[in-house]
Amino acid sequence: MNQESAIEMLRSLITISLLVNTPIIGAAVIVGVVISLLQAVTSIQEPTLSFAPKLIAIGAVIIVGAPWMLRQLMDFTIFFINKIPEMTR
Repeated sequence: MNQESAIEMLRSLITISLLVNTPIIGAAVIVGVVISLLQAVTSIQEPTLSFAPKLIAIGAVIIVGAPWMLRQLMDFTIFFINKIPEMTR
């Protein structure tokens, strides 16, 4: 395995991991900002008020996006397994 193929595999790994995790993190950030704004406006400082909606939003994103996420991870795994013979050279 040469240096170029190792860098390509590492780049693919980082790209896929960011691609799969972005919707989950995005949902958590958006819900967190909205809840924080609502808490600031209403002066309610209850910690569970921010935790429960984030948990529900993250769960919904995972449930809705699971087929796409799984497909992306399977494609990367197949790509990686196909590169194994090149690693032994």
